[in-house]
Amino acid sequence: MQFIDLRSDTVTQPTQAMRDAMCRAVVGDDVFEDDPTAKELEAYAAQRLGKEAALFVTSGMQGNTCALLAHTRRGDCVVIAPTAHIAAHEAGSYGQLAGVSLRFPESVNGVMDPASVRACLTDDSDVQVAPAGLVVMENAHSTGSVLPLDNMRAVFEIAHTQGVPVHLDGARLFNAAAALGIADVRELTQYCDTVMCCLSKGLCAPVGSILAGPKDVIWRARRARRILGGGLRQVGFLAAAGMVALRDMTGRLSEDHENAKYLGELLSAVDGVHVFAERTQIDMVFFTTDWDAEKASRYPAWMLGRGIKVTGCMDGEYRMVCHHDITRAACQTAAEAIRAFAAEG
Repeated sequence: MQFIDLRSDTVTQPTQAMRDAMCRAVVGDDVFEDDPTAKELEAYAAQRLGKEAALFVTSGMQGNTCALLAHTRRGDCVVIAPTAHIAAHEAGSYGQLAGVSLRFPESVNGVMDPASVRACLTDDSDVQVAPAGLVVMENAHSTGSVLPLDNMRAVFEIAHTQGVPVHLDGARLFNAAAALGIADVRELTQYCDTVMCCLSKGLCAPVGSILAGPKDVIWRARRARRILGGGLRQVGFLAAAGMVALRDMTGRLSEDHENAKYLGELLSAVDGVHVFAERTQIDMVFFTTDWDAEKASRYPAWMLGRGIKVTGCMDGEYRMVCHHDITRAACQTAAEAIRAFAAEG
């Protein structure tokens, strides 16, 4: 059976161009820094992201953790929105691996209030208070929202005034750029010291992310990657797919955004389904329902029985994600299935 998979954009299949590039890749040993394809990808990524250097990592979470380890000291605190992926969905790795705590400024859907960020930027003058070692923004945000450019600028300038670096969790960086109508992502990345972006998700690479920033920070991140077990050998096979992702796949993301808006409109017409239209800014659709707990528990299996893969209710909300493998027809099929499920007793 050919499934319609709306669980996440992480389920995308690599394109044929990626598979071909992987077969042809020239490889070396990346721990010795002599894998030519990995080096080509890192050089291209650094240029594309407007940074001095870049590092290929196995996942977005590894990239974020390397950034924390490269920027902070154990005992520091990180200023970040409580709904950010690092704070809420990375298994507490910030504490386990980097030894940092988190401090939450006022925020709405990842958009942090600049004045509140300023109030969080403590120094090391008080031995009773953890000094702020890093500010983290996430754009696009895990809630489906996009941070405005002026907010990024304000947070960045406040942090730098206090001598605190800024990391951008840009797992869906190119989605954010597309949503903002920005052709050159350097308009976004100018407001961070380091940036992580995923090559998988909507860009369809099978594995990998990029961490980019100043040369000295990326060197520390390379050491951190090694500590985390990410010392890779003939990684050019994966880097080749990542190169296709960065070079060829970023320009089509607006198609996923349009499909998500279309799916959201269809779901809004279903009785008992309430879509957060204001958060349908990228490829994600979030919604709540009037279903009771018993009905909600049956939803994933019911949909799977009709060839549609979905996640269940999480934190009171449901999510569907459009991507390269989801067509308009698939959106219609999914919406009709939810309409049928909602109508059942």
